[in-house]
Amino acid sequence: MKAIAAFLCGLTLGVGLIVSQMTNPAKVVAFLDVAGRWDPSLAVVMGSALLVAFAGFAWVERRGRPMLGGDLAMPPRWPVDRRLLAGAALFGIGWGIGGFCPGPALVATAGLSIDAAVFTAAMLAGMAVANRLGAAAASARRTFSREPSDSAQ
Repeated sequence: MKAIAAFLCGLTLGVGLIVSQMTNPAKVVAFLDVAGRWDPSLAVVMGSALLVAFAGFAWVERRGRPMLGGDLAMPPRWPVDRRLLAGAALFGIGWGIGGFCPGPALVATAGLSIDAAVFTAAMLAGMAVANRLGAAAASARRTFSREPSDSAQ
């Protein structure tokens, strides 16, 4: 049942992204061009998505558990830290340069868009680099930690 629900949710999202033209980089770039030939139509799409998400999260929080079982894992509200801000900035830069964000890029890649496939490959490479850098930084923090180790006690 979970797999069917996930498939239907993904299908609904993909169709919505296509219908709203979020998979069209020219439309996205026109939306981001507030100093030029601005196309505000995607603001309606994003605003509608926020309203639906807000209502959905509120309903699930009131319910206290997901419909299909399992644990309720809500994203943390804090902290807003350097990593979050840097990631948001990189997301915005990539969105502005490529005209894609991750979801629409995957949908457009499935539709055999070469531009979307290149963007998706670059996005996945960037994610791999970020994971490696994060793991290396975590290892360095453990190595140079000022806390006494278990063997020193």
